[in-house]
Amino acid sequence: MTHSYVIADVFTDTPLEGNGLAVFTDATPFDDATMARLAREMNLSETVFALPPRAGGDARIRIFTPGTELPFAGHPVLGSAFVLGGEGDVVALETGLGIVPVALERNQAGAIMFGRMRQPLPAIEPFERQAELLLALGVTRSQLPIETYVNGPRNVYVMLEDEAAVASLAPNHQALAAVGPFNVSCFAGAGHSFKTRMFAPAIGVNEDPATGSAAGPLALHLARHGLLAFGEEIEIAQGAEIGRPSKLHARVEGSREQVELIEVGGAAVIVARGEFELGGD
Repeated sequence: MTHSYVIADVFTDTPLEGNGLAVFTDATPFDDATMARLAREMNLSETVFALPPRAGGDARIRIFTPGTELPFAGHPVLGSAFVLGGEGDVVALETGLGIVPVALERNQAGAIMFGRMRQPLPAIEPFERQAELLLALGVTRSQLPIETYVNGPRNVYVMLEDEAAVASLAPNHQALAAVGPFNVSCFAGAGHSFKTRMFAPAIGVNEDPATGSAAGPLALHLARHGLLAFGEEIEIAQGAEIGRPSKLHARVEGSREQVELIEVGGAAVIVARGEFELGGD
C-alpha cells in the first residue's frame, strides 16, 4: 500500500518559510508506533495523522513531534485546516483537547488564504525553576513574571528588554532540556508588534519556526499584565534566526478574571505531496 501525505508551510504565504508540517490524509492503517516512526522520519516540528471523526467534527487529527505525541498544537491544527478544509468556511478538527474550529478565508477562486483557530483556554500556573531556566537561556531576568500556560503544550514566557536581545539568544539546549519538557517563548516588543523565539529541546525541537499554541497565550500573558488591551490583535514575528520567517496573529477576548476566547490566525501554503511505501501493509 501507498500512504499519501501533504507538506504545508504554516504561518506564511511564502513557500520554504514558516513552519513545515506533514499531514497524512488517511492514517487509518497506522498504529501508534508507526505514527511515531513516521514523525521521526519526516523530522519536522510536527506531523499530523488524519482519521475519521468520532465526536462530530470534520476530521480527527493526532499530532506527533519527532519525540512525542501532543494533544494540541497550533501550527498542526492550522495547517491541517488548509489541507483538509474542503470547500467550507469552517473546518472543525477533533484534537486531544476537544474540537477546534478553524474559520477559513478564501480568495475568489476558492483557495484558502488565511485561517483563524479558536484555541483551548489555557490553565495558568507559576513557574518554579526560574533560576535554572534563566541560566540555561543565558539571560539574567524577565521583564514580566515567568508563568506557565497549559493548553496541551506547557508554554513558559520570558520577556526580554528588546527585540535585539531576543535575536541574540544562544541557549544551552542540553541545560534547557534538563529543566523540563515545555515550550519556552522568549519575546519582546510593544504595542501590537512582538518578536518571539521558542525553544523546546526536551521534546525534540531545539527551536521552532512558528508556535501557534504559544501565540494565543502570549496575547493573554500581555493582556493579563497590562501591555495589551483585551480584544486587540497582536502580530508575532518568529523563525528568522533559523531561516524560516513566520507571521502569527493572536487576540484574546474577555478580562483578567474571565477569558472568553483565544484566537490565533495565519496563512499557509501547500508545497509538496508524496507517498510512503511501507512493507508489510
